[in-house]
Amino acid sequence: MKRKLTKMILGMAVALLLAGAAVFKARATPPAGLVNLPLALGTNVSEGTIPLQLGTNVAMAQITVAPGGSSGWHSHPGGAIIIVKEGSLTVFESVGNRCEAKTYGAGQAFVERPGEVDQVINTGAVPYVLFVTFPRVPQGTSARIDEVNPGTCQGV
Repeated sequence: MKRKLTKMILGMAVALLLAGAAVFKARATPPAGLVNLPLALGTNVSEGTIPLQLGTNVAMAQITVAPGGSSGWHSHPGGAIIIVKEGSLTVFESVGNRCEAKTYGAGQAFVERPGEVDQVINTGAVPYVLFVTFPRVPQGTSARIDEVNPGTCQGV
């Protein structure tokens, strides 16, 4: 009997919550004259964060690289948040005196931290397309800094 009563109370609570949500949604204001074109969606598969503060410059770019193409060794002063829209790429990162390689594909997202030196190569058979957000771009400078090959990734 006690179990039946508990289930009944729980059922009533869920019904009330759903009814309240329906009323709230009915009061929502729809957009007017707005077009939202989703460009890319990716699931973050890297660790780390990039802090963003009031007054910070933020840049965005679509980057397409043909098969066999590369980014050249580079870094970003404020880091980068990357979503892979199409294709796949391999990021070669110089970490101390060693090389780390990670491959990302369509639907994945990752972060390049500020000052991280890496080289990105299209090792696939089709162009890759990236949507990149560059937070913390210093006034009057580029979101990208060309870097010297650190020599840690042989053949890259």
